[in-house]
Amino acid sequence: MTVEGAGEADPARTRARDEDLAPGRDGGTDPARDGDTDGNTDRDIDGNTDLVRARAGDDAAFTRLVEPLRRELHAHCYRMLGSTHDADDALQDALLRAWRGLARFEGRSSLRSWLYTVATRTCLDVVGARGRRALPVDLGPSSDRAVLGDPPLTDVAWLSPYPDAGLTGAPVGPDTRYEQREAVELAFVAALQHLPGNQRAALLLFEVLGFSAAEIALTMDTTTTSVNSALARARRVVADKVFPRTQQPTLRKIGDARVREIVADYSSALERGDTDALVALLTEDVTWSMPPMAHWYRGLEAVTDFAVRVPLTTCGSWRHLPVGANGQPGVGCYLWDEGAAAHLAWSINVFTLRGDRIAGITSFVDPGHFAAFGLPASLP
Repeated sequence: MTVEGAGEADPARTRARDEDLAPGRDGGTDPARDGDTDGNTDRDIDGNTDLVRARAGDDAAFTRLVEPLRRELHAHCYRMLGSTHDADDALQDALLRAWRGLARFEGRSSLRSWLYTVATRTCLDVVGARGRRALPVDLGPSSDRAVLGDPPLTDVAWLSPYPDAGLTGAPVGPDTRYEQREAVELAFVAALQHLPGNQRAALLLFEVLGFSAAEIALTMDTTTTSVNSALARARRVVADKVFPRTQQPTLRKIGDARVREIVADYSSALERGDTDALVALLTEDVTWSMPPMAHWYRGLEAVTDFAVRVPLTTCGSWRHLPVGANGQPGVGCYLWDEGAAAHLAWSINVFTLRGDRIAGITSFVDPGHFAAFGLPASLP
């Protein structure tokens, strides 16, 4: 089973499908080109000692320049690509391109705007080659009963969780619609994956980062009219797939103490094998999915059947550590392994709350996710 666009693709063909943002004469092939993306000219490069040194080849000076922006650039790459590992690679590639092209940076735009241009074009290259990432809900309908022995699908490019470390509740800029945490919520990032790459980039640059349509047109080598058309289409798709109320108002309303209680109660219920305690935490229409397994469950009856037949009884002993993932509460789950005589990293579970109940559980089953969250590989 494959997800459309999840495998290798021809980048030129992928971009040609996006009629909203057709590339300009140069096709955007030079990501390190100094576009005047904020309308300013002749910024005082000579007054920035690190910039002068970096342009002369001082890599330590370049590191000092980009370090304050590294975290927000990484989050932008994650929103574009839906994968922490892909974001790591894309940011590294983008900064290498920026370093190599710094001599061509003439200061006509801010360094931040220029770096976002380089990072965005780098991500578009990745999107063109690899396509979008998916969650189980994208593959088919929910299952009414527990599917035992559900094998992982290795031919699907799966969405991955994103650690909250370094994210704040504030917007990135004054003209943005989304807070940083809102813009990495699972529902939002998953919805972005249904957009063509250039529509995805336009929406993020406008709604999350506060670039104007004219600035985006320069970044994307297209016209303002095309950007506005892309934004209109992108907004319709995202509005159709994202619950109108983001998690951040819910989390603020119920408060940190209550969120910690919910996470602790979930962990305790799994560790004790207590079905009633777990069910008491869930909404009637709760969902539970476990990428890279394709099957997922919707509704209290189906979710309870799955919980009773799999994690509460047949998996063995659990341990949990609380985490913040995608601007939402969650836990790192550890499962007992007899051979290792320890609880080994198993999954990162991200919770979607409605009121003070869990309306969604997404269990990212892969011990490879734990390092990004600073979690240990095992517990006693």
